[in-house]
Amino acid sequence: MDKWFAFSTNGMLAIALTGIGIYVTIIVLTRLMGKRSFSKMSSFDFAVTVALGSMVATTVLSKSVSLWDGMVGITMLYVLQLGMAYLRRFSIVAKVTDNTPLLLMKGKQICFNNLRRARVTESDLKAKLREANVLDLSQVRAVVFETTGDIAVLHTTDADQRIQAYIMEGVHEE
Repeated sequence: MDKWFAFSTNGMLAIALTGIGIYVTIIVLTRLMGKRSFSKMSSFDFAVTVALGSMVATTVLSKSVSLWDGMVGITMLYVLQLGMAYLRRFSIVAKVTDNTPLLLMKGKQICFNNLRRARVTESDLKAKLREANVLDLSQVRAVVFETTGDIAVLHTTDADQRIQAYIMEGVHEE
């Protein structure tokens, strides 16, 4: 309990310098590797973002991890993410690393089996419909549980408007 209130000039200086070093490292790596570094294009990307946050915190606040250790670890995560982004172009790798988008609504029809499979409640679905400004279920063309965990609501007020097949390609219906 005494350590909670302890103040050490050397400790504070070490934290400040490590924070600056890690901050610069992330800026440089993000510029080199691209915006994909912090995207949520796949569940893999999200996991890497969470891991990066954990590594930054550990490097800045832990006395057992040096600045160089943190920089090497963070660089390796960036390199692995970039490598995986290239490898995901091959369907076999994409099947292993990526989830499949799942149809939650087809027009007005709710796909209850897919809601259960995705562990999405009907309340969650209603909230997403409201968030998308859907005023009537007749506006809904499809609701898709994306690979990232986001829910996309495809809707229109034009009764004749249909979804192009390209948009729904790869979406698992049931």
